Amino acid sequence: MPAALRALLFLAAALLSALAPAHAQDRVWLQIEAQPTLAEARDRAEAYSAVFPETNGFHLRSGWYAIALGPYGVAEGAARLNALKRENLIPRDSFIADGREFTEQFWPASGLAPEPEATPLDAPETILEQALPEAEAIADPGLLAEPAPVAEPEETTQQARASEAELSAEDRKLLQVALQWFGFYEGGIDGAFGRGTRASMAAWQEAMGLEPTGILTSRQRATLVANYQAEVAEFGFAEVVEEEAGIQATLPLALVEFDHYEPPFVHFREKDGSGLTLVLISQPGDAAALSGLYDVLQTLEAMPATGERAKTDKDFRIHGTSATRDSHAWAQLVSGTVKGFMLISAPGNEERDARILQVLESSFKSTGATALDPGMVPMEESARRGLLAGLEVRKPKFSRSGFFVDEAGSVVTTAEAISGCSRITLEREVEATVQAGGQGLALLVPSAPLAPAAVAEFQLSPDRIGAEVSVAGYSYEDRLPAPVLTFGTLEESTGLNGEDGVKRLALSALPGDAGGPVVDAAGGVMGMLLPPDAAADPARELPPGVSFAASSAAVAAFLKGAGIAVKEAALTERLPPAQLTKRATGMTVLVSCWE
Repeated sequence: MPAALRALLFLAAALLSALAPAHAQDRVWLQIEAQPTLAEARDRAEAYSAVFPETNGFHLRSGWYAIALGPYGVAEGAARLNALKRENLIPRDSFIADGREFTEQFWPASGLAPEPEATPLDAPETILEQALPEAEAIADPGLLAEPAPVAEPEETTQQARASEAELSAEDRKLLQVALQWFGFYEGGIDGAFGRGTRASMAAWQEAMGLEPTGILTSRQRATLVANYQAEVAEFGFAEVVEEEAGIQATLPLALVEFDHYEPPFVHFREKDGSGLTLVLISQPGDAAALSGLYDVLQTLEAMPATGERAKTDKDFRIHGTSATRDSHAWAQLVSGTVKGFMLISAPGNEERDARILQVLESSFKSTGATALDPGMVPMEESARRGLLAGLEVRKPKFSRSGFFVDEAGSVVTTAEAISGCSRITLEREVEATVQAGGQGLALLVPSAPLAPAAVAEFQLSPDRIGAEVSVAGYSYEDRLPAPVLTFGTLEESTGLNGEDGVKRLALSALPGDAGGPVVDAAGGVMGMLLPPDAAADPARELPPGVSFAASSAAVAAFLKGAGIAVKEAALTERLPPAQLTKRATGMTVLVSCWE
């Protein structure tokens, strides 16, 4: 080939390289969006440009339009990607691209390429023909500057398969790990590219706007792994061995850092304002301990009451969600120990947290029979000690009392006990709904049938003024595990102004007692204790020790109207103190009102 012609070919190649987007191996882009139409892509590019001067827009080979930031050096690009994601300035699914899928540039506006229907770029032969007259003027072709290399074309499927065959076992496993990380692969990490791996590769290609062949080219493999490694760097994943707890796991150390031990918990606090808290759980125990842990974790402020729950004899999983919290807990029974973790976060981080959970669960290992806390105290007490170290027990707004009125566990209480509640529970854990209300009373039905220790029997015979009475109630709301009895006397069968349906008692009650049963010496229910101000004159302050109760007749009438078959008291003989206490407290229920 004549030297002049060879020089012109070099010149043509250089010109084509200059006209195409840069794809040099040492430069990368952050692809932040892809839009199906040019108009949409231009609008988005303009919006991003107001924040990022380095915003660019390119046609993709797939027909879509990419919006990308850059170009950057490889290390700079990875750091920039991590930083922008942490600050929520770009979508979480943004990734590093080498630009080889980019064709014509449509943004910035000053560099707009012709519309697709415009005359295409001249072929190399045309450029060569146009340049031939000038070739004769070149005295020494060797003086021409060496052109920049033209980007290597994408591999064919056959070439991709051939380059794939040269991968080491570790490289093949790394691809499966990366595919799994981005949610495309669910199989084992074995380096074998079977049907499942091929399907995940095709799914990844399709998501990237590429032809879904199921065989990744060298360039695609490099892009997948680079994006995976960039995100791993963002989270700071590293293997942590907690010898005291007997746990080995991969933790996101860019987001959390070790805080302290408080058996059965190992606390990791949030780092650099990540909003993420991690707690490892380790304790000796059996299925009963696992079940106790399951119950305790659901009392924590950090674990909202709403969300999915799943429990077996060997493990459990809890997902609690609210307007301010999004938390996960998992634990399993292994080798005489209970091991697991809690991940405490906030809404809006679902994608980030899902990847952390994926890595945490897949890497979590119990190392032998070692566990925190020698098990000298019950699990619940041990857990509650840990709560003092940063995990507060979730508390209701307030709690009142109520009592069982049928064998299925229906409960009557005061209307005040359910006022302003988004959720109502019985006995701390059982969800309840309001079936009927009126006259200051409310009928609650449990979400599942209960087995009451005792059911109210109403004393409907005439009252004996001066008779001894007692109220069973949760005087201190939920701070005590059982109700207490408060004793007094019946002072009057009507209200202060002579109104029917109300009884006046000489009895010192607390707000938590409201809704509790007022029983006579034989255990018959004479009424239901009302809140302190329910029957009093708000313009007057009553002396201490004055309480009011809805009469047994009024409560019975309300229950009958709600479809409850009321039992009348048949007992007339005075019960021994122990039996009276057992009967009164056996029918009394803790009613809790939650935000």
